[in-house]
Amino acid sequence: MRVEPSPTPWQLEPPPDDHPDDLWAVGADLEPGTLLAAYRLGLFPMPIGSRHGWFSPVRRGVVPLEPFMPSRSLRRASRGFEIRLNTAFRDVVDGCARPGERASWIDAGITHAYTRLHELGWAHSVEAWDDAGLAGGLYGVAIGGLFAAESMFHARSDASKAAFVALVEHLRSAGDAERRLLDVQWLTPHLESLGAAELTRAEYRHRLADALELTGPWP
Repeated sequence: MRVEPSPTPWQLEPPPDDHPDDLWAVGADLEPGTLLAAYRLGLFPMPIGSRHGWFSPVRRGVVPLEPFMPSRSLRRASRGFEIRLNTAFRDVVDGCARPGERASWIDAGITHAYTRLHELGWAHSVEAWDDAGLAGGLYGVAIGGLFAAESMFHARSDASKAAFVALVEHLRSAGDAERRLLDVQWLTPHLESLGAAELTRAEYRHRLADALELTGPWP
């Protein structure tokens, strides 16, 4: 059951459409109410030193759900995995943090904050399992028709791709696919190969306002 947290004490505002940088602000906290308020404005956090920056990319990466058609190789990669939702959220976040690597942006503060959002029913994981256990997955924040994907990982080949295809199918299963918004923050070659494209900040905010009016498909 989804629980609305206490409102944030911070006064959050979105950047103007012509703000030239992806970074908009630094500070505030990662309390659940602050995170949800930020996502509803099109902002998301990443660590900057000992503080947190709030980003609103000039060019926003999104995955259009309605025309999404997985390639034959992508469908083939999805076979052999069992897909589960929300059965190992913390393990997925830990996998995305890439243990042992020095440059991961998913620090202890991020892990704690999104685990709390999960416990309140706002953050979700899509997991790919095989006979050896958790093979890969992704996690993100769901508000109405928005799913803000935060990160993905794989311990076995193609597991994150299988989780991604399952996420798209899950979001489309709720209907209104043309209005739902799968946000991937920035476009990368890997995400582009999975069907991601870019929106301007103004286009994203228009789509976001529409998507927030929908009901999400998450239990």
